[in-house]
Amino acid sequence: MENIRLRACALIIQDGSILLIEFKNNDDDGVHYNLPAGGLEPGETFVEAVIREAKEEACVDVEVGSVAFVYEYQPTKNNFIYGNTHSVSITFECQLKAGSIPQLPQKPDTNQTAVKWIPISELHSIQLFPEIKQDIIDYYNDNKYRNYVEEQDIQHSKLLR
Repeated sequence: MENIRLRACALIIQDGSILLIEFKNNDDDGVHYNLPAGGLEPGETFVEAVIREAKEEACVDVEVGSVAFVYEYQPTKNNFIYGNTHSVSITFECQLKAGSIPQLPQKPDTNQTAVKWIPISELHSIQLFPEIKQDIIDYYNDNKYRNYVEEQDIQHSKLLR
């Protein structure tokens, strides 16, 4: 039986900007961004994991709202571009609790370099993993958006550009 990694993600948008975690790339001098996110620990719910990950990666306390996106990466359907672990990520809309100020933790994850507010209008200029930038923009603008995204659909749409 195949192991599936379950991930919980926080979508935090405030004043036209999205809170993202910046990481240095392993293979060059560039950076990429991720939502505050991570794998579920044994016995933990998705909501508990979102709260923990937001605290661990961005030092913020959040109120967890509704599900914004479900993202699935299936390795064999994507030529193993992100490794060989099948993963499903649930992204929740979150709001910062009063007094929460995003900042880099004292002991950040490996390669984590910053916690940044990126204006939604500048989202297309950064490298975001997974590449759900347009989905986030559509979500933010209350447009119709894909609330279930498969990595192979992202890769297919990149080929069509």
